[in-house]
Amino acid sequence: MSTTTIRRGSIDEVYALAKAIPEFKDLYPKSVFEKNLGDNKSLMLIAEIENSVVGFKAGYEQEQDGSFYSWMGGVFPKFRGKGVARRLANQMEEWAVKKRYSKIKMTTRNKNKAMLIFAISNGFELTSIEERTPIGENRIFLEKEL
Repeated sequence: MSTTTIRRGSIDEVYALAKAIPEFKDLYPKSVFEKNLGDNKSLMLIAEIENSVVGFKAGYEQEQDGSFYSWMGGVFPKFRGKGVARRLANQMEEWAVKKRYSKIKMTTRNKNKAMLIFAISNGFELTSIEERTPIGENRIFLEKEL
């Protein structure tokens, strides 16, 4: 069985990986990645299996309430269902606890059913919905107490 290793990554790595994840068709420009992840209150994690990069997770502090925002993450389709996303999320949460954050927040879209199921099964609670058209584009806001 292959072992998933998690390491810290860079903005360049995270941006390149995000561009390669099929669900991120309308990806933010790199300048947004640099703005959100460009200081020491951010975390960028890279998942590898047998020295091949298979996914990432990135987040940053939300200054308005001091929570940590799990901004973006993804696993390449052929590596899904192997616990990679859960390992990335667990590592992010462990880091956030050490940094004394009391909660992690995230946003997804209604059409991303797998991400919704993952978030709820990982202890996140739905806090609000921002309606969009079509309904699949609705923004779903979730948070988890640490």
